[in-house]
Amino acid sequence: MNLPNKLTVLRVILVPFFVAFLLISAIPFHYLLALLVFAAASITDALDGNIARKQNLVTTFGKFLDPLADKVLVLSALICFISLGVCSPVVVIIVVTREFLVTSLRLVAAAEGTVIAASIYGKVKTVVQMVSIVVILLMFAVDQLIAYDMESVILLTGNTLMWLTAAVTVVSGIDYLVKNRACINVTK
Repeated sequence: MNLPNKLTVLRVILVPFFVAFLLISAIPFHYLLALLVFAAASITDALDGNIARKQNLVTTFGKFLDPLADKVLVLSALICFISLGVCSPVVVIIVVTREFLVTSLRLVAAAEGTVIAASIYGKVKTVVQMVSIVVILLMFAVDQLIAYDMESVILLTGNTLMWLTAAVTVVSGIDYLVKNRACINVTK
């Protein structure tokens, strides 16, 4: 197994630790630990693709596991955020629906010999998701470290960021659907 694939596997392995740190309040400084684990997992995401492309180490395994690892990491955060009150279940449904839509489009296109590359909107969606998650985790960690009651600020900011994420996700999904509508021509 090459280095990029090891980094991707590491990201998958980090997800349960991230979830445990985020949700188990009995762990000292659990929000800070969740932030650090999420940041480490996000860094592996940036590294694995860059290394794979620069060193010509792109593999079928990496093509399969990398996007899956990304989705598991982000969706784990969003689902946990529901229980923490900073994300509506509707936001998660929007994000999951968009991921199913794009993945389905890519599968249909691949069956016809076409590769659907990531669009600029897809990349913006990813950045907005990751930054929003990090900001929310950072607010929780700061609140925990300084023992200052920031709950109302965290709830307002977190929910605002999550709805922004949902909006960008919708735009990205519509962009993929419109640009690739020929893949799902209903007359075929």
